[in-house]
Amino acid sequence: MKTIEIKGSKREATGKKDSKKLRVEGKVPCVLYGGQEPVHFYANSKDFKKLLYTPNVYLVDVDVDGTVSKAIVQDVQFHVIEDEILHVDFLQLSEDKPIKIEIPIKVQGYAEGMRKGGKMKLNLRRLKVKALPQNLPDAIPVNIDALDLGQSVKVGELQMENIEFLNAKSIPVVTIVVTRAAKAAASTGGK
Repeated sequence: MKTIEIKGSKREATGKKDSKKLRVEGKVPCVLYGGQEPVHFYANSKDFKKLLYTPNVYLVDVDVDGTVSKAIVQDVQFHVIEDEILHVDFLQLSEDKPIKIEIPIKVQGYAEGMRKGGKMKLNLRRLKVKALPQNLPDAIPVNIDALDLGQSVKVGELQMENIEFLNAKSIPVVTIVVTRAAKAAASTGGK
């Protein structure tokens, strides 16, 4: 899995006034959980663009005053109207402790049903998985080459080594939908 670095500085004071002051200065208040004690720090808001405004998922090297910790983004709070980042929570990772995270899906291939006029419908964009940090992929590949009209790939059919899928097994990930044009072609015999 790809890694991004976020450099921050420890916060001396916490609270609403101090957080508001940081935001005015273009900084984002953050917390790193999962270690011995929570670490309160702030980072430049521009550093979060590549991390949060993307469909990709990243491991994060959180550098707080020279101390680097591997982490993932646990929670992000946005301003309701202005869409600016108010606060970010990071979860510190341990090499021997599995984590739960949502990984994007990457569709591969060209379905047989699409050749017959069907349309691919992506029902899920991400899948929730449980795995050790070193086993996390950048994306979960879903091959659709064998799908015909009306068929789908369900979560239960996906398999990856060292990864447990947490979504319900019966949920379709990708479906080849029968379009009106495909129905018309089938009823007229393709004439």
